[in-house]
Amino acid sequence: MAENDLTTQLLPSNNSERVAEVIVDIESNGQYREEENEERGRRRRRRRERETTTIEDENPFDFLQAKHFTVPSPTPLNPFRNQTPNIEGFYEWLKIIICIPIALCRLVVFGLSLALGYIVTKFALYGWKDKQSPMPRWRCRVLWLTRMCTRCILFSFGYHWIRRKGRPVKRETAPIVVSNHVSYIDPIFFFYELFPTIVASESHDSIPFVGTIIRAMQVIYVNRFSPSSRKDAVSEIKRKASCDRFPRLLLFPEGTTTNGRVLISFQLGAFIPGYPIQPVVVRYPHIHFDQSWGDISLAKLMFRMFTQFHNYMEVEYLPVVYPLESKKETAVEFAGRTSYALACALNVVQTSHSYGDLMLLTKAAEFEQENPSSYMVEMAKVESLLNISSLEAVEFLDIFLSMNPDSRGYVRIHNFLGFLRLPRCPLTEKIFKFIDLEKSGSITFRQFLFGSALIMKQPLFWPACELAFTECDVRGSGYILKQQLCNYIRPAMSQMRDEEVRIVVFECIHIIKPAKKPNLFVSQPKPKY
Repeated sequence: MAENDLTTQLLPSNNSERVAEVIVDIESNGQYREEENEERGRRRRRRRERETTTIEDENPFDFLQAKHFTVPSPTPLNPFRNQTPNIEGFYEWLKIIICIPIALCRLVVFGLSLALGYIVTKFALYGWKDKQSPMPRWRCRVLWLTRMCTRCILFSFGYHWIRRKGRPVKRETAPIVVSNHVSYIDPIFFFYELFPTIVASESHDSIPFVGTIIRAMQVIYVNRFSPSSRKDAVSEIKRKASCDRFPRLLLFPEGTTTNGRVLISFQLGAFIPGYPIQPVVVRYPHIHFDQSWGDISLAKLMFRMFTQFHNYMEVEYLPVVYPLESKKETAVEFAGRTSYALACALNVVQTSHSYGDLMLLTKAAEFEQENPSSYMVEMAKVESLLNISSLEAVEFLDIFLSMNPDSRGYVRIHNFLGFLRLPRCPLTEKIFKFIDLEKSGSITFRQFLFGSALIMKQPLFWPACELAFTECDVRGSGYILKQQLCNYIRPAMSQMRDEEVRIVVFECIHIIKPAKKPNLFVSQPKPKY
């Protein structure tokens, strides 16, 4: 036998005598476990996705051919926010205390100027019957006294001098003037400067003193919520712009006042006639007091103006914007070029906000919401996308606020279903998740508005309602009783009590009512409970 030494193999070298070797790699075994765990986690996620897909991705309104929707991201800008709504700082309080005696004198000048202007205007309008024709020249000369009174009113508000840049062109060159709208001071200045014909809301006619004075400007009244009134106003603008015997026309195409830091969407009334337009920029430079008439009361704004040493105002007349003759230009394109010229001169951005957003802001403030500006949706964009009016949007907001949103403006599913008197079941969860785009268990007003309007504006929505109504109206009488409707929908809500079903019927009628479809009626008999 060979001697064993350090060079002798411990195992025989013959292959037939070799035993199987097992190699254990600790690091590879750990990596295998990690890969196995990852694969197991992926399988669990896929299984969970398959389970939730049937609930979350299923469209409860697929029978209406309504697809899943997206909501544009909100803009952080608030065009109606006054930067100095409250009196803050030692300097402001000291200035107000010092200016109180001056404010009293200014108030007297304001009252005397307004009274004198009112009397002169009443005299100039006395006996004038033909309001469709241009005002006679002698009456216009009398109104020069009223124009001087308006300059005294501007002086009483602290506008001792007003800086002007550029000049207004002749009426023959541009019969229409458009301007951004920041304060109630704007029309007072233009009355003194240009004595134009203005387009104003019908509600202004009932304002004491003011209504009489704007009638002297041969005002064109318009109801912004009436399509026929807007159409008549456009025809009147075209008629007066085409006649040199009428004064030039002044329009504020934004339709409401802003803070001057953005330019909101333009109404098209000034641009449909297709006449050359001179844009005018109005600025109110300030350090301590923002003079814009945004989310601040008129009384507070006037008081702050009376208690300033001097208020600054700048007016810049821009070059005339002509309609393009080389190609057929729409009113939207003409308005876009004009708004771009104003935005460049102001060095501000343009947004899709409109007067409808101010209505939403006011409604949210009435309900004492913590952040009312979060309920603005840029109504000009919403109107073009969803084809809904500002009044309809306000009605949707009224419903949303009744669902008790939290301080962030979110409504959770239990509040959503509680307001509608619906039980929590797979169907109602699908409806809520259809609106809950972020799948967070809560919805915003923007999501509620877009989702609700998308459904109600579907072409098949009202035919489906009419079909359901016809199926319920077995007698063919053209109406159904509320109790009959309860009986028809009770099988779909077997978990609810009779009282709860009646409440659901009432809420459904209340929600669909704003659409004002004339051929759907639900007759309610005398209550038995």
